[in-house]
Amino acid sequence: YYGVDAKKLVLQWLSEKIYQEIKDEEYGLEALQLAESRVAYKSKLFNNNTLIKQADELKAQLDQKRPLSKAHLAKLMDYYKVEYTYDSNRIEGNTMTLKETALVIEKGLTISGKSVREHFETVNHVKWPLLKKAATNFLYQASGNSRQVYNQFCDDEAHWLFDYSLFMAVKEKNELRPWWQWPVEQKLRYQEAIDQLWNELNVNAELYRIIQFFFYSQWLSVKKYANERGIKIIGDIPLYIAHDSADAWCNPSIFMFDGNRNPIWVAGVPPDYFSETGQLWGNPLYNWEVLKSTGFRWWIDRVKANLKLYDIVRIDHFRGLCAYWAVPFGETTAIRGEWINAAGREMLEAIGHELGELNLIAEDLGVITPDVVELREGNNLPGMKILQFAFDSADDNDFRPHTYTRNCIVYTGTHDNDTTAGWYKSAKNEDLQSMRDYFEPDEDHIHWAFIRLAWSTVAGIAIAPAQDILGLGTECRMNLPGKPSGYWRWRLLPGQLTETHANQLARLTRIFGR
Repeated sequence: YYGVDAKKLVLQWLSEKIYQEIKDEEYGLEALQLAESRVAYKSKLFNNNTLIKQADELKAQLDQKRPLSKAHLAKLMDYYKVEYTYDSNRIEGNTMTLKETALVIEKGLTISGKSVREHFETVNHVKWPLLKKAATNFLYQASGNSRQVYNQFCDDEAHWLFDYSLFMAVKEKNELRPWWQWPVEQKLRYQEAIDQLWNELNVNAELYRIIQFFFYSQWLSVKKYANERGIKIIGDIPLYIAHDSADAWCNPSIFMFDGNRNPIWVAGVPPDYFSETGQLWGNPLYNWEVLKSTGFRWWIDRVKANLKLYDIVRIDHFRGLCAYWAVPFGETTAIRGEWINAAGREMLEAIGHELGELNLIAEDLGVITPDVVELREGNNLPGMKILQFAFDSADDNDFRPHTYTRNCIVYTGTHDNDTTAGWYKSAKNEDLQSMRDYFEPDEDHIHWAFIRLAWSTVAGIAIAPAQDILGLGTECRMNLPGKPSGYWRWRLLPGQLTETHANQLARLTRIFGR
């Protein structure tokens, strides 16, 4: 059920029992070395510096990361077993990526594991109580200097941090139910109820702020390490945020809610290449008139915060800034939706006016109309080209490399695509023939053929997922659009990228001047 063998489950259960018997007040977090043994799993962020060193050696200039926020779209199984999906929260960092040895107490948090797929339920179950324990220790034991740095963090991030921390504390109080199932005075944020919640939950809310402080401290350290070596990090801004999020609870006026805070319309995309019934995402949609009346303050703060975490930010579902697919709340598929115009042009103007140069990428895939192209080009934003889309029989296919311009980014495939090796095995015969006619690849090493083709284009940036560098198959694809569970679990293990991979990638990088 957890994706690990029964022995580890038994060991985990025993470790928890042992830990309960150990007086943690006496032994502190060092007791966890005895209690946990080798039960839990190494965090994803643990080896980021190693990855950055490898990227430096390969002369790579960009390192595209998975979204860093926790997902709230998937249904919670229980308190600790949360199914991980692509996130849509605004700024909150995913604390499951925290490196254990960099917490407040440096010893006793050694976690090991070699699973090729991330087991988020088990990680959450083991790690979250430890993070709360570390935050509690910080709250009562932090030095004056550490406390000063933390207070400055709270001041800098006040525009979202306090709302978020109260939201999480109230959610915990309400047994993790979504906010629209809370008592009505909490759901509708009556001022008297909010004041009472702050009085009751102030300490627990601060623990959530401290854990975010841990995350930001570690992540910005990793980013600094990368930037000092000439490596830039790309992050994502999902266009929409989760319904069950602090943003939706605290800022209901900027969403299309009725008087009871139920969505009137929800987000999705119409039927396309990925799904015959479209994709019903279910996120609340923006009230663009209200956003416009505020000068797009919420969006400006969101982009500014993400550009602090990343060097370049990709706006997912960029076409939704021109017009978006709105599905009536309660529909079971996205088929019965309609296009509604957005105010993306005014929003990007407001962001550019305050922040200056827009270090943004437009994810311009899907149903792209002339107004989307105009919005992207008018703001000088690079779009995306996907090689896996280049080899259908259409004569006007603008994913074919000879149509590219400098101001675009070419991917062998994205997180939503199959791996290149997986695509090759499942592609239609006519598509394979089109590929052969186009560039006569070495089909025994199809992944390297695609990487070589991407690197050879005029596109300003070329990106290949780690799965393609390794030549992995469908079983290692990151995501399958329209499938809410079972994905976003593949992980790169230490040692998988070898000197052979490094030399081949470095060779192509030199040949094509990247």
